[in-house]
Amino acid sequence: MPSFDTVCEADLVEVRNAVDNTVKEISTRFDFKGTSAAIELKEKDITLIGDAEFQLGQIEDVLRNKMTKRGVDVRFLDRGDVQKMGGDKVKQVIKVRNGIETEVSKKIQRMIKDSKLKLQAAIQGDAVRITGAKRDDLQAAMALIRKDIPDLPLSFNNFRD
Repeated sequence: MPSFDTVCEADLVEVRNAVDNTVKEISTRFDFKGTSAAIELKEKDITLIGDAEFQLGQIEDVLRNKMTKRGVDVRFLDRGDVQKMGGDKVKQVIKVRNGIETEVSKKIQRMIKDSKLKLQAAIQGDAVRITGAKRDDLQAAMALIRKDIPDLPLSFNNFRD
């Protein structure tokens, strides 16, 4: 039976490359000279460090530009709150989304069931597998999911015929 998986996975290699390019640009830009502006990647957390919230915004803009150039969707970034550090430094942790949360998985499952297409949706960990008898129904399900959940960068892989 034809099937596909709906997943939310960032290309972590490209994310690391974007962070590295951002570090290079921060080190050479004139407006960051003599400041504590920095960015680092640990696992799936990107930490921005700066002197003020305005500077964090500038670093994030550079990061977004580099990610866009590398083909990584910026909707993978989940911004945290700005926190005070010692002295007058501030930091912000940005999480890189990976996997679909259970609420969204249930929403996708309900959407497929309510669509009257002859498909089944099964939650498998942090992915949703959709199976059906016809390829056309599966493609209609892809279009439906893209239309109804625009805030997540969902991708479809493991398409089996």
